[in-house]
Amino acid sequence: MLKEKKIIMGISGGIAAYKSCEIVRRLKKLGAQVIVVMTENAQKFITPLTLETLSENEVVTEMFPEKKVVGVRHVNLAQWADLILIAPATANMVGKIRAGIADDILTTVVISTKSPVLIAPSMNVNMWENPIFQENMEFLKNKGYMFIEPETGDLACGTGKGRLPEPETIVKQVVRLSTGKKDLEGKSILVTAGRTQEPLDPVRYLSNRSSGKTGYAIAEAAQKRGAKVTLISGPSDLRVPAEVNFIRVEKAKEMYSAVRSHFDKADALIMAAAVSDFVPSMVSQDKIKRKEEEILLKLKPSLDILKEMGKRKKKKILVGFSLETEDEIKNSKRKLVEKNLDLIVANNPNVPGAGFEVDTNQVILIDRRGRTEKLPLLLKKEVAEKVLDKVSALLKKARRG
Repeated sequence: MLKEKKIIMGISGGIAAYKSCEIVRRLKKLGAQVIVVMTENAQKFITPLTLETLSENEVVTEMFPEKKVVGVRHVNLAQWADLILIAPATANMVGKIRAGIADDILTTVVISTKSPVLIAPSMNVNMWENPIFQENMEFLKNKGYMFIEPETGDLACGTGKGRLPEPETIVKQVVRLSTGKKDLEGKSILVTAGRTQEPLDPVRYLSNRSSGKTGYAIAEAAQKRGAKVTLISGPSDLRVPAEVNFIRVEKAKEMYSAVRSHFDKADALIMAAAVSDFVPSMVSQDKIKRKEEEILLKLKPSLDILKEMGKRKKKKILVGFSLETEDEIKNSKRKLVEKNLDLIVANNPNVPGAGFEVDTNQVILIDRRGRTEKLPLLLKKEVAEKVLDKVSALLKKARRG
């Protein structure tokens, strides 16, 4: 299952380090090549000899070993790995990675790699709940680092959330990441993401609260599933996914132009961007001065990008997103028909945990035949996979048809 997969097992200094032995054993049993990298504190909980025996490889503990190493050690390790797993990861380790600190062999390898990094935090419940730690974790998630949530249970200091998941759970996640689907191999997927910003004057603009998280997650997941991906994004603070053709735009008309220029070569368009429905009728060349009386802003409808592409779709797969605060299924079905879509993803920002500026969403998938599938509250990365499952099935059906 993990045959020939190269995995670096990073271990930092927490009591849960004893579970690392079983993780290494399970990874080896599945056929993976494993090199263990330990911090100095980790060695106070478990010996390198134990892990060397289990991994059948030298355990790396120092930046500058007495025995001469050919090449630059941390760079060699960073380039060798298909995946880096850190389990357990202490609050200190997460904080150092977030700050870009590289003062030991493990943090130096992590900062040097372009491979996926999976982090399994383990700590006291108060440390887990500390807002500084939570901020560090959210920052890293937005930069593309992946996390396994700790469990609630017995800790060295009592009971609470912060317990490292069992080795079986962690290894399952490694398997999922390492043996992902390649069902979009050879397909060209065009994705839009983020918001658009329509200028009112040189310093102000009309926009919305979209962060772009869902669109970026779809682009990244599609690339990992083998697709050639073009991501057209409005303003966003998110990290650009690796190995995608990235195009930055700002206004709705710029997004339309970019989509139109890449549409003909695409097998599917997934329109996850929150494009402004209205744009100012006129843009002031000078800053609009503050006045005591009311100011009337005149708006006009923006061009409906997805509807325009629906007129030109031929055999392409078109996916739209529908954000509705009422009658989301009825309104979304209407949009699906009007825009000639194959699938629409409906969501309501008033649902707890859904909508803008969060990592989760609860969506309803509606196909051309009007069939609906209501998903539970999921991470937006999980929503992305669900959407791509549907796109993959539609592409296969189109190929057969």
